[in-house]
Amino acid sequence: MPNASTLQFLLTLAKGIASQFGPNCEVVVHDLATNDPERSIVAIENGHVTGRKVGDGPSHVVLEALRGNPEQLHDHLSYLTRTKDGKILKSTTIYIRDDDGVPLGIFGINYDITLMLAMENAIKQFTATEKDEKEPEPIARNVSDLLDELIEQSVKVVGKPVALMNKEDKVKAVQFLNETGAFLITKSGDRVCKFFGISKYTLYSYIDTNLYSNVWLWMSENKIKKPPSHQRQSLLSTVKANI
Repeated sequence: MPNASTLQFLLTLAKGIASQFGPNCEVVVHDLATNDPERSIVAIENGHVTGRKVGDGPSHVVLEALRGNPEQLHDHLSYLTRTKDGKILKSTTIYIRDDDGVPLGIFGINYDITLMLAMENAIKQFTATEKDEKEPEPIARNVSDLLDELIEQSVKVVGKPVALMNKEDKVKAVQFLNETGAFLITKSGDRVCKFFGISKYTLYSYIDTNLYSNVWLWMSENKIKKPPSHQRQSLLSTVKANI
C-alpha cells in the first residue's frame, strides 16, 4: 500500500475530482500491495457508477498489474470501458509507483458518458446530410461576398493561383463561374475580368468557346473579314441573342 501521506493525498485528490465533475465521475484507488487482491479498493468516490465500494475486488486492469511485469505496465489514458449493466465509461488508469518504480497502487477515473453518447447520436440525426461533405457550405451575407466566394471556388477547381494559370486554366475557371450562376450578379463580369486579368471580349469567348469558334469559322468559310476587336463583343452578343 502507498505510504500514509501518499494515500491521504490520493484520497483528497479523488474527492476533489469527483466533486468537480459531478456524480457521473467515479474515482477509485486500488492497493496493489495488499495481501488480499480480491479486496483491492481502498477508496472510491461515486461508486454507484460501477456499483462498487471500498473492499471490493479488482478490475481487469488491476489483475494485469498484479500478474504482469511492472516494467511493462503503462498508464492508460482516455479509453472506453463498459459496466455489466451496459454503461459506457471513459476511463483513465494511472499507476502509483514507489521510488524503485514498483507499482503500489492504481488511481482510476471512470466517467459515465452513456447519456452523452445517446445525445450525440440524437444530434447526428439532425446534423446528418445526404452527402458526406468535408466542409460546410458557406452562406454569404450579400451578393458581393457570394461572388468573392464563387471566384475563390473557381480557383480551387483549377488548382493553381491566377498568376500561374494559362488560357485553358482560365477558361475552366470562367466556365465554372458561368455554370454556378456567378454572371447573374450585377457587374460580375467586370470583377471577374479584373481578377483574371482578361478583357470583356476574352471573358465572353471563355464562357462559350464553342459558340465563338463556330462564329469565326462561319465568317472564314464565307470569306467575311473579322471585325476589329472593339466591335467583336457587340457582334457576338447580337449573335448569341438571336440563337
